[in-house]
Parts: sequence; structure tokens; C-alpha cells
Amino acid sequence: MLELKNITISLKKDERDITDNFSFTLNRGEKAVIIGEEGNGKSTLLKFIYGQNLIEEYCNCSGEVITRGKMAYLPQTMEESCDVLSLAEYFEDSEYYMHTDILAKLGLSIDFILSEQKLGTLSGGEKVKVQLARLLMGEPDILLLDEPTNDLDISTLQWLEAFINDSRLPILYISHDETLIENTANVIIHMEQIVRKTKCRISVARCSYREYLSRRRSAFAHQEQVAQKQRDDYDKQMEKWRRIYNRVDHEQEVVSRQNPGAGRLLKKKMHNVLSMGRRFEREKENFLDFPQEEEAILARFDESIHLPSGKRILDFSADMLCIKERVLSQNLKLYVSGNEHICIIGRNGIGKSTLLKMLWDELKDRQDITAAYMPQNYSEALDFDKTPTQYLAENYSKADVTKARTYMGGMKFTHEEMNGKIENLSGGQKAKILFLDMVLHRSDVLLLDEPTRNFSPLSSPVVRAALRNFGGCIISVSHDRKYLDEVCDKVYELSGNGLVSISK
Repeated sequence: MLELKNITISLKKDERDITDNFSFTLNRGEKAVIIGEEGNGKSTLLKFIYGQNLIEEYCNCSGEVITRGKMAYLPQTMEESCDVLSLAEYFEDSEYYMHTDILAKLGLSIDFILSEQKLGTLSGGEKVKVQLARLLMGEPDILLLDEPTNDLDISTLQWLEAFINDSRLPILYISHDETLIENTANVIIHMEQIVRKTKCRISVARCSYREYLSRRRSAFAHQEQVAQKQRDDYDKQMEKWRRIYNRVDHEQEVVSRQNPGAGRLLKKKMHNVLSMGRRFEREKENFLDFPQEEEAILARFDESIHLPSGKRILDFSADMLCIKERVLSQNLKLYVSGNEHICIIGRNGIGKSTLLKMLWDELKDRQDITAAYMPQNYSEALDFDKTPTQYLAENYSKADVTKARTYMGGMKFTHEEMNGKIENLSGGQKAKILFLDMVLHRSDVLLLDEPTRNFSPLSSPVVRAALRNFGGCIISVSHDRKYLDEVCDKVYELSGNGLVSISK
């Protein structure tokens, strides 16, 4: 069991609260997902639960974490210090020979985990798999998982879903994979920043994700309806009251000079009228507030972007796809034209990201198109020492700065986030900057490596809609099942024998 008591966390840089006196209990068998927009503090809360020391550098925090049993924590990204370790060194303290079933389910062989291959050379999905394997070998009693689905291939995603559903362990996790959340979560923890990010709110619901969204929409609609009726009734009452007040006031002026007795009665009547008005004002103070909801992000490409269906975008062929001396695939061919939206899938480590980089090299200098690249590792495209405003406002002219800030406002960046270093932003906020850069440059060919993986399950539908309606060409790598269904019109699977078109 995991119990949180009166947890308050605030950021040192702007004193913004992430949680305020938050209490929660996670029981055996519960699968709780933390959702919320990028930068709302989901990973910070998970780190605090595992160890307060992980956030002391940038947060003030108080409260108590009570656990019964051993906690295991999967961070969002593997520590850079691990990159120089070999797989054999990484697993040397684990009793891997006792847990071959875990390795088999994750598609990892004994030979692989005992190899001298460096962790830094693994794909993103392979890194997640080896970290999960080592965590599960430790036989934890409570699992804390920060984005366990990042970069996992579809077969491993399905295994992870089954593992979460079958596990009796209490599991607290963060995920942007809506399908995984829909299929596994039975507790929803929703972290919000409302009132222009000046107030935090955490909602807890012990139900499925779809039921939570349905309940939330119904509750907000009912609250809005009641709040509006209260105000409409108040306006009608006050209009009636003002007519009574004006009539009595007029009668007082006319009658009291001629008939003092009647004047005294009117004075008493006016007293009652004023009391009625004060009662209405007191009732107004207790009106139900209109529901405060964190606003959805705004994301769209220029509707004028369009590529002719017959235009050749890419005619690629390669005998082999290699990483150093290791051959990953061979006999690759890919032809893309017009405004096709294609996606490349395949098992972890087969070379999808490597292939996308090769395609980027083919397209980046073309003069007849405006190509843009969103890599899996954002540091390859972003200058982390710059501010988001500096990065997006290419010429730093007043017009560029204003335009960049307007677009970032639509993506729910605060003033502090716009003018702080990119390195301090969450993964989702960095993804937003890359997305906005493509919008501002009016790119008509997008190469996207896992484009939705860091967008919240509340933002992802907006991003998918923008990409679905994009009039240009998209060449992407993704394991997001909703992205594949909603955005892509062609899907290719990369294997050792090249690319094969598969039916959706």
C-alpha cells in the first residue's frame, strides 16, 4: 500500500504550487494513472513519492509518504551515466537466471543482457525494456512508472498492458498513451493548473478513464447549467426589485410631504425593500461558480498548405541499414508522393529512428519543399541554452517575438516558461516548441519520430486532429495506436528484409 498525507509541492523559481495539501491512498491491485497537461508537475510528484531528495533542488515540499513494502521507480529517461555501462555491467547485480520468464516476455535474451553492448547504443524502446526487466527482477511491492510506454514497440505495449492488468501490485504510473490508459487504469489522478496557471487542482476518481471523462463532462455541464440559472434568476429578481424600489422611492418623495402618516408607512416599506435587496446580494455570494477547466491547447497548421498528389516527395532506396558494423535491415525501398501521411512501425532496435534520420538527410536541403524534422531525442534539434522565445523568433524582430509568444500562449506556456531556458522545460513542452516551429515555418513535409509520445492524453487528440488535417506530407515513426488509426493513411513495417506495406 502507498499513502500520501498532506503533500504540498511548489516550484522555487516562481512559487507556483503543483500540489496543495494532497492526500491519497493506493491500494493493492489498483492501477492509478496520473494525467495532466505538460509542465503541470506529474513527474515531479512521482519523484517526490519515490524520494524527496530527487526534487529538493528545484522544489519546496512538505507532507508524508507512507509505504508498506519495497518501491521500484522507472524514470522518464535513463540517467546519462548509464550510457557508458555495458548490458552485462547493468545486470551484474540482478538474479537474471531466476527471471528468464520476465526476459522472454520483454523479448530480451540471456545473450543480449550479458553482452558488452553499451546502453548508450540501445534504441529508446530497448532502454525502457532493460530498465523494466531489472526493476521487475527486484520483485517490488509497489511500482512507480514514469512514461513506461515511451518508444515501446506495439507488441511490447500489448505485453505491458497485460502485465499491468494481471498484476496484483499497486501501480502508479504516468502515460501519454491513451489506449494503454483506457485499457488498464482503474484510478485517475488528474493534475490541473487553472485560473491562468495560478491555482493547482487535483481530482481523483476510482473508475476507468473513459468513465472519468464522461463523468467530468456531465458534472461540468450540470455545474455550468446550475450556475447560469442562478445568475439568470438573480437578474430577474433584481430587475423586479429595482422596479419596486423605484416605485416606493418615487412615492416617498411625492406622498410624505402631503401625508406624514403615509410617509411613515412608505419609509417602513422602503426598509423592507432594502432588506430584500441585501438578501439577494447575500444569496449571490453563495452562487455555484462556473466550472474551472484547464483550457485545451490550440494547434493547427495553415490551411493553405497543400502538396499536389502527383508530386514526388521521396524515392528512397538503400542496400543496407546499419548501426556501425551491425546490419539491421536490407533492400529498403520507399516511395512517397503528394500529401501522403505514412508511418513506419517495427520492433524496438530494428532501426526506425536511424532510417528516419537517413530520410531527413535526403530531404532537408530540398528547395522545392520546406521539410521539418522532429527527432526522438529533442536535444538533436533544440538548443537547450536558448529560451523558447529566442528559438522560435528566428530573427528576433519585434514582429517575430510577438508572433512566437502568441502561438506559445495558445500552447499554454506561461510568461516564465517562454523566457526561461528550454532545458528546464518538460518533455511535453519541448515537443510543443518543435511542433510550433513547424507551424511557424509553414513546413509542408514533416518527418516525425514518435510525435505524440510526450503530449498528454488531453492534448494528444488536438495534436492528432492537426496532423490529420495537415495538407502536406508526413513521414513518421510511431507506436501510438490512435495516431496510426487517425492520422496515417499508409503504414509500413520495417524488418530485417526491408519495408513492407501493411493494411491498417
